[in-house]
Amino acid sequence: MANNKNSCFITAPGFCPDCGSILPLLGKRGEVTCYTCKREWGSDASSVIEVFGNMEMTHTIPFNTKHTYASAKEANDSDDDAEGPVVERRCPQCQNDKMSYATLQLRSADEGQTVFYTCTKCKFKETENS
Repeated sequence: MANNKNSCFITAPGFCPDCGSILPLLGKRGEVTCYTCKREWGSDASSVIEVFGNMEMTHTIPFNTKHTYASAKEANDSDDDAEGPVVERRCPQCQNDKMSYATLQLRSADEGQTVFYTCTKCKFKETENS
């Protein structure tokens, strides 16, 4: 905890020593202004250390490997290249028992939505107004 000589608060780094509010990140020019009490700190290193302490901030962004989604698709290969969620519905063209679907509100708001079905095997498409 940092204790500023001119402050009435004992604060942790990243909090305003005057009012105790959390401070925003550094501005474009390196300055910091408290949103609550409007106190400002300049872009010089001593001012930044005063409010944020002598801490180093790092952030790691994890990325999925290129094989993450490929393995999920292999595990669910019965749906072939489904274009959405799959339901049990018989295709009128090839008699396959699985079709994917998507919905859209094409008509006025007080009417039902339109459901678009696509066969997972032959890609035959049909619509239904629900």
